Amino acid sequence: MPLEIIEANEGVMFNIRVVPRASKSWIVGEHAGALKVRISAPPVDGAANEEVVRVLAKAIGVAKSNVAIVSGYASKTKRIRINGVTAAQLTDILR
Repeated sequence: MPLEIIEANEGVMFNIRVVPRASKSWIVGEHAGALKVRISAPPVDGAANEEVVRVLAKAIGVAKSNVAIVSGYASKTKRIRINGVTAAQLTDILR
């Protein structure tokens, strides 16, 4: 199942699957319709969510303020919104 990217008002929305406490933070690829992201931070006091925002912003080339967790703040599966990019641009960046 390919990554489902939805065009939102000023950007895109998609799901990610987070794997906390990895040896390093990086985007693994697509898995079951979501973007799989490994992060080194533990899921404690929002550290994992902050790391997710930082990793996605750096990989996509946008400011951290343009990346938001829309839902799933306390879950491994999260809905992400990124402003300032289109679905086509995001697909090209992730390849």
